[in-house]
Amino acid sequence: MKNVSILGFGWLGKSLAISLLDEGYTVKGSTTSEEKLELLELNHIEPYIVDISDFEEFDDFLNADILIIAITSKDIDGFENLIAQIESSSIQKVIFISSTSVYGMLNRVITEEDEVLKTPLTEIENLFRENTFFETTIIRFAGLFGDQRHPANWFKNGRKIPQPKGFVNMIHKEDCIEIILEIIAQNCWNETFNACSNHHPTRREFYTIAKLSNDVEVPEFEDTDIYEWKIISSKKVQEVLGYTFIHDDLLSV
Repeated sequence: MKNVSILGFGWLGKSLAISLLDEGYTVKGSTTSEEKLELLELNHIEPYIVDISDFEEFDDFLNADILIIAITSKDIDGFENLIAQIESSSIQKVIFISSTSVYGMLNRVITEEDEVLKTPLTEIENLFRENTFFETTIIRFAGLFGDQRHPANWFKNGRKIPQPKGFVNMIHKEDCIEIILEIIAQNCWNETFNACSNHHPTRREFYTIAKLSNDVEVPEFEDTDIYEWKIISSKKVQEVLGYTFIHDDLLSV
């Protein structure tokens, strides 16, 4: 299982591809942009143009053992077409990158057993989960940060930050990549995992420290009596994979 195709060469997909290469995997990568093909080649990744909304055939790209889906598309028809092609390909395992946004604000700790919102994303999750031609593990990542994606740069131009009493659910890119590598290495399939730092400071505390530590003005917060929050639990991914988060102090970002 050393041949991996990554659908999506964005902020996460690029770093993931490089990490997989370092681990000895052969990696194919896809983009929807002709301009990124050279970047893929420069990183020793076999490049492909793939847009699932175009309903083209992706036979060569899907000639691999594992497919990692790291795109933000919510095109259900496009994913149905992709799945049909996976069924007739050599792909045996799929990792589908999802989001903890599938959970509503329930004002309590959220686990994988909790009910999810009815959205295109949860419908797409189910398309993969219910397919019997291949095995899928779904990872619901919390808010993503790392490298140039720093929370000090969010809520600019006088935008007030909502829900200051709510709690932060975040995960660093390095932890995202390591969790994916562990799932592959441990052959952990047919699972759904939340992936989020164990640290949940309030939004007021988190964004104030993030901005001050980067010499940005103290942010303004919305003043509201409505108190909506959720705390995402990553207990399962830690117990099943034996995973320890690298970036587990969100006030030192």
